[in-house]
Amino acid sequence: MDSQTIITQADTGLSRFFAKIYGLVGFGIGLSAIVAALMLYVFPENMAAILYNAPYVYWGALIVELLLVVFASGAARRNSPLALPLFLIYSALNGFTMSFLVAMYTQSTVLAAFVSSALVFFVMALIGATTKKDLSGMAKALIAGLIGIIIASVVNIFIGSGPFSFLISLVSVVVFSGLIAYDNQLIKRVYGQTRGQVTDGWAVSMALSLYLDFINLFINILRIFGSRN
Repeated sequence: MDSQTIITQADTGLSRFFAKIYGLVGFGIGLSAIVAALMLYVFPENMAAILYNAPYVYWGALIVELLLVVFASGAARRNSPLALPLFLIYSALNGFTMSFLVAMYTQSTVLAAFVSSALVFFVMALIGATTKKDLSGMAKALIAGLIGIIIASVVNIFIGSGPFSFLISLVSVVVFSGLIAYDNQLIKRVYGQTRGQVTDGWAVSMALSLYLDFINLFINILRIFGSRN
């Protein structure tokens, strides 16, 4: 077998790995969108009842979401068969909680934010998958920025500053855009380090990371666009 054939097989295997991951990402986003649409257009009375009479249901769902992310990530690292079901359950639950956020904005604003998020995601994914520059150093700075965003968001819960919230959203867009590029480069690195012997757990783990990148990018772009309403 000549070197050209080996390279071609490696490229084909990597493409299949990317396709598997992005198939999961697309399925997760689609599942979230379906659940959110059902809440908004089929069960609006239930949403209102939760908001006014049982807000603990919403906050409880957020807590369960955080736990699901932890459990799904751990299961993926162990290559457990539970990883995929946990990822799908999380995606569905995230659609439920996001419906309350989306309900605050007009349909045109939500559509504009989604299209913009998809375009940014595509561009940054392409950069991450094709660049020859090692993005590991940038990733460390992005993680530090993400920690800063979390702290600032908690502080702003008590301050309630609109301009500060707008600034947090702007920084968040930059951070998650960078993470999208890094995660796509990481897919190539993992595939290369394992010599193509990647497990399904890795695919779920990377899909979960990219799903979270996209959702957080969408939420912050939505807040930026919505601030003009």
